[in-house]
Amino acid sequence: MENGIARGADIAVIGAAGKTGEAVVAALPPSVTVRRLVRKARVEGDYEVELETGSGLRKALAGCRGVYFIAPNVHPDEPALLRNALTAAASAGVEHFVYHSVAWPFSPSMPHHLDKARCEDELHRSPLKWTVLQPCAYAQNFEAVLTGRSDTIVLPYSAETKFSFVSLSDVAAVAAVVLSEGPGEHHGATYEVGGPESLSVMEVAQMVEKQTSRTVAIDQISVDRWREQIGSGLDVNASSRLAAMFEFYNHHDFLAGSAAVELLLGRRPMGVESLIR
Repeated sequence: MENGIARGADIAVIGAAGKTGEAVVAALPPSVTVRRLVRKARVEGDYEVELETGSGLRKALAGCRGVYFIAPNVHPDEPALLRNALTAAASAGVEHFVYHSVAWPFSPSMPHHLDKARCEDELHRSPLKWTVLQPCAYAQNFEAVLTGRSDTIVLPYSAETKFSFVSLSDVAAVAAVVLSEGPGEHHGATYEVGGPESLSVMEVAQMVEKQTSRTVAIDQISVDRWREQIGSGLDVNASSRLAAMFEFYNHHDFLAGSAAVELLLGRRPMGVESLIR
């Protein structure tokens, strides 16, 4: 046995083709055989599944000890997707189900957050052993500016709103620890996954300017303008859900604790400053 996982016991990542799924797959130790479950195969070995119907899930999860579930962003019915995955996992004999939620899931002003609260309730009442991760906003949402590919941030909410920006790599590292150690250590646990400090987007821009001598412009736009321009390619449901989130950010900070990250990783989480190139 290595890293708490018996040889041959696979870990499945549902939603492995997205940026979070790819990060979790990359963070899992080499001793783990990872099954990438996706809607459409991108690399050899991907397991194609249909989350809306559950088709292919049970077969793809057979023989897996653990599952990490990431739903498509702002899906109109995430609880239904989760129920399909829970049913398949229970039928396949999965031991540990880890759900990728969000910080502050019970926030009625943000419908897609509230769906994640409903998902957590589904998980609590399932027969499986479970763990929930509740990450805050990713620092990588501003990766283009942090790495110098862009010097402009287009922002449909207040630049003064504070966030506990967390590095995606830290979220993935926490997920890898939880999956590797298994339910014996983490069954019934809900871990809030935040960064080490409270920062506004304005402060992030100032940090980049100070560290690189570049000038960063913040293009402050209204939520309506965002919907007309940037969000015009989304379906109405997704656009409405994201617009509601931006309206929330216009009036409220969005913060999360970092104590669980420090406990699980044995170090302080990465700050935004360390991601600036």
